[in-house]
Amino acid sequence: MHPTGDDTQPATRSLGRGSVVRLGLLAVLVLLLLVAWVTGRVPEVDALRERVEDAGAWGPFVFVVGYAALALLPTPKGLMTALGAVLFGFAVGAVLAWAAAMLAALVAFGLSRLLGRAAVDRIIGGRLDRVDALMREHGLVAVVAVRLVPVLPYTAINYAAGLVPVGLAAYLLGTAVGMVPGTVAYAALGAFGTSPGRLSVGLAVFVALAVVATLVGRRMLRRGPTDGPIERSQVGS
Repeated sequence: MHPTGDDTQPATRSLGRGSVVRLGLLAVLVLLLLVAWVTGRVPEVDALRERVEDAGAWGPFVFVVGYAALALLPTPKGLMTALGAVLFGFAVGAVLAWAAAMLAALVAFGLSRLLGRAAVDRIIGGRLDRVDALMREHGLVAVVAVRLVPVLPYTAINYAAGLVPVGLAAYLLGTAVGMVPGTVAYAALGAFGTSPGRLSVGLAVFVALAVVATLVGRRMLRRGPTDGPIERSQVGS
């Protein structure tokens, strides 16, 4: 039995608030970059990347593990993704950040089943019932949508997903797809934002992807219940 459409309305109404949070984070990042340029304290990106290259395979390994560990806590994932692009470049940084976020998502999924429903609900601030309603109503589509739009915090979704009616395969697939736009957006901001001449490129990519992801996510969540074979077959798996 599906919950009524009213169960997902609070999450849908909160999309506007999530967009404001995302724009606020963008404003903070841009402000920090401008302050750095004015004060002359912008680090030499080439020098930073040379140090990372000197570390060999340990550089990417430490970044992925450190990113994943921090992502298990309520830390700003976007800032860590931008840092990855600064250290490794746009393409490599985006791939490493995506891989680290996937690792964190998988670990949190497993931890939630060990901790139990009551403990997880306390960790994510009483949002478990809200995630439960979204997953029951939309299935796999909900996993993709909540990654595209900041309806709920990234960490909260990770922990809640292990205790709601969505299987591991659907959760990982939806997470892998839904995180791509945000990862690319923040990687672009990190890779191009350290150069005054290319800041406009980073901002343009960030804004374009944020707008498209928000529109697509809103549309997905406003649709009715999904009864497709993929979503149904993964429930309870």
